[in-house]
Amino acid sequence: MKKLLILSLACLLVFGFVSSCKKKVEQAPPPPPQVQEQPPVEKVEQPPAQEPVLTEADIFERKTLEELNAEKPMGMIHFDYDKFFIRDDAKSTLESNASFLENWSSVKVLVEGHCDERGTEEYNLALGEKRAKSAYDYLISLGISANRIKIISYGKSQPFDMGHNEIAWQKNRRVQFTIIEK
Repeated sequence: MKKLLILSLACLLVFGFVSSCKKKVEQAPPPPPQVQEQPPVEKVEQPPAQEPVLTEADIFERKTLEELNAEKPMGMIHFDYDKFFIRDDAKSTLESNASFLENWSSVKVLVEGHCDERGTEEYNLALGEKRAKSAYDYLISLGISANRIKIISYGKSQPFDMGHNEIAWQKNRRVQFTIIEK
């Protein structure tokens, strides 16, 4: 019996020793409160910044005089040989020019009278001035203010066509319009 007692005591000691060496389980902290997941927000891409839409007036104001004149917004008119009276086919062009001037009330123009190469310089300067004056008078009759129009004669000094025949001379007998202020 002594053996049994020693054996049971040894078992108790071993059991006590094993149970005391056992790692203690640490209690995990309580989980954080559940956050409700929100549906993912779709990122709406902003369209690239657009330039403001320019009005016709804005576009007109941004152009230089050279750019405007290169577009030739005002048509030129032609004359018969040795004449300065407005032809019927030129009236619609002058009416269109007057409409342009009414639309752009700040514009001032130079009305340039030109001639073909025939005749003296003095004669052609006088004839070119009469042609410019005829166009000037017609525009005024259509309601354009006289202080917006200047006239000049170039005579035969600035031909449109450098040829020396009737076709070239018809092109050179003209009045053209140049915007000088906007």
